Amino acid sequence: MRPRSLSPALRALSLASVFALGGLGSHWLSASEVDDALGEKPGGATTVPANGRNAFSFPFANLEDEERTRFAIGNSFFRRNWVEAPASTTARDGLGPHFIARSCGGCHVQDGRGAPPDLRRTLKGDHEAPVALLVRLSVPGTGPHGGVMPDPVYGDQLDNAAIQGVSPEGRVRIRQRALHGRFADGSRYTLQQPVYTLTDLAYGPLAAGAMMSPRIAPQLPGVGLLEAIPEAEILRNAADQASAPGSVKGRPNTVWDAFAGEMRIGRLGWKANVATLAHQTAGAFLGDIGITSSRFPDEACTPSQQDCLAAPHGGGKGSSTAAQTRAGAPEIDDDTLAQVIFYQATLAPAARRDARDPQVLRGQALFAQAQCASCHRPSYVTGDGPFPALTSPKVAGQRIWPYTDLLLHDMGPQLADGRPDFAADGRQWKTPPLWGIGLIPEVNGHRRLLHDGRADGVLEAILWHGGEAEPARQRVLKMNRSERAALVRFVESL
Repeated sequence: MRPRSLSPALRALSLASVFALGGLGSHWLSASEVDDALGEKPGGATTVPANGRNAFSFPFANLEDEERTRFAIGNSFFRRNWVEAPASTTARDGLGPHFIARSCGGCHVQDGRGAPPDLRRTLKGDHEAPVALLVRLSVPGTGPHGGVMPDPVYGDQLDNAAIQGVSPEGRVRIRQRALHGRFADGSRYTLQQPVYTLTDLAYGPLAAGAMMSPRIAPQLPGVGLLEAIPEAEILRNAADQASAPGSVKGRPNTVWDAFAGEMRIGRLGWKANVATLAHQTAGAFLGDIGITSSRFPDEACTPSQQDCLAAPHGGGKGSSTAAQTRAGAPEIDDDTLAQVIFYQATLAPAARRDARDPQVLRGQALFAQAQCASCHRPSYVTGDGPFPALTSPKVAGQRIWPYTDLLLHDMGPQLADGRPDFAADGRQWKTPPLWGIGLIPEVNGHRRLLHDGRADGVLEAILWHGGEAEPARQRVLKMNRSERAALVRFVESL
């Protein structure tokens, strides 16, 4: 069959698509190849056509009926608030003693992206406690399996809330420092650099040399597909970049996974410091909500926090205390935890919007020309999930379009947090996936991007790039206003 002719806009896209996707050879794409190059279904057969407030909350389009029931059960526990122990509702008691949120959905509102406190209100004296932004803590040295060494008093993150009778660990204060610049066409821009301090520390000062790193809660659709990308593909990304000319030289993180019981390549978290969604979920239950599980059975109370250690333990064991948790039942049982993991693993990416719009197509070509795809690799074919019982077999064999290499990159001094995390150093961050970015304003009512939400929109996020990404940033600085608008429009279409 003779391919149908391409429109001028799609023909102009073809050469850029060849560059961006790699491995296709130098030829004009046929109509069917252009359809694939546009990635209109970012999650393959799992993709759902969605927009609006609930765009991030739909299950895979190809789930079976029994799987949809699991999804619904997991959703209910993901959104439900946990309560203090002892309580009559033993299936969900055990909140705290220290915590940040009362539910998974408290940080991932509508399964979406968190935002830092509104600094305009902070300047007026209203110090809003961050919920979707947490502060990681560590001290110099290496912990178990090569991970971080927690602060001896406050552990590996600061919790700014607590149950009755327990002191919140402290408060996070954020102020801003303006950074000014201009594009080659003379247009000016201003970035706001956040500066973090911890105040009202309840158990004394941090240890000498303590390091802290703010982290925002990312949106969740597609995470089950990310953990199904074969490890060989991540290693291939690193090898290809190492052998290619230029500044981009990403490397994988290798981290401990409590569910696998071994070291694995990290792919979740802002520094790729988590390998699987199972570990991420159980770790967040403990660290963010204070809910113990069979994988993480001990409450996150340090020896200096006697009020925390004396607090009641949940899970139907109201007579025990946090200091006695190994003798009691975990506060979330394995079956319930598995349902919550399955729910997140089967949240569907939303279909692209306006993929064939001429401005979007122009932006896709500019994305390739600026060599953004060197790190934001567009596409993969998925394999199986890491733990079949905790995900759907539908994750396998999907052509997906997340736009990430899942590698660590030196992003320059302005984004550096100075805090190592397994193999990641203090200047490195994982390339975040780009799918769904354009829907964040609809779902969560903001445009805050990057690891701590400092960037107000796509263009600001690009302007924060440095280090290995500095050449790409310089190419964007040379773009005129129309080209910048097209580039942003493309990224927001993903």
